[in-house]
Amino acid sequence: MAGLADDWTERRQTCIDVLCAYLRMPYPGILAEGTPADGDSNGQANREVRLTVIRTIRDHLLTATPQETSWSGYDLDFTGAVFDGGDFSNATFSGDKVRFTGATFSSGLVSFYGATFSGGSLGFYGSTFSGSEVLFRGATFSGGSVNFRGATFSGGSVNFREATFSSDVVNFDRAKFSGSEVGFYGATFSSGKVSFYGAKFSSGTVNFDRAKFSSGAVNFDRAKFSGATVTFRTAQFDGGVVDLRDAATWSRPPSLDDGLLTALPAGLLLPGQLPRPNP
Repeated sequence: MAGLADDWTERRQTCIDVLCAYLRMPYPGILAEGTPADGDSNGQANREVRLTVIRTIRDHLLTATPQETSWSGYDLDFTGAVFDGGDFSNATFSGDKVRFTGATFSSGLVSFYGATFSGGSLGFYGSTFSGSEVLFRGATFSGGSVNFRGATFSGGSVNFREATFSSDVVNFDRAKFSGSEVGFYGATFSSGKVSFYGAKFSSGTVNFDRAKFSSGAVNFDRAKFSGATVTFRTAQFDGGVVDLRDAATWSRPPSLDDGLLTALPAGLLLPGQLPRPNP
């Protein structure tokens, strides 16, 4: 199918859709110990086929492989797919629509290490991160919109370490953080708006340590901080604004420099704090 897509320009999107549709087929996934979730003796073989499909797609999304026909500008629809592994590292996603809507990341390592998401719309709306290690380390989100609205982070880890966010809008509205370790360590937020409107932080860890906020705004309007550990240790505020003033619940405030901070950074706004006057 990949060969047909490469040779048939007029129907390339259709061929890509067929490969994505295979990944959307019902699939129970593999448990952490390597056992098929539904006891299917063919589960491991099915997983290998799925990983091969993912690898084929990823190979066509690499910018440094001139021997491959690029699929970077085409739409990719993984709606409702189950991922228990897969390598998208260094891939370039530049299609109008890249959808992981309602996808489940249940186990294994799913890597978007160094990937580039540019323009168009990237959607993880309603996705569930329940046991995988999902790696966005060093990824670049530029232009267009990135949507994690309503996603559930209930187990495993999601790592945005040293990622760069310069998209127009990055949306974590009404996301639920209830057990995962979600890390933005050293990430750069350089423009646009990042919204955690109505997000719930009830357990687990959300880490913004050493993150750089150089412009744009990160808003936590109506967010609920009731149990998760949220940290901004040694974060840099160089023109960007992180606004927590309108958080709905504040029973466990974020941690700043282990309590050693003597004055709030100019770009960090906490509940009860009045807006700073414009210079």
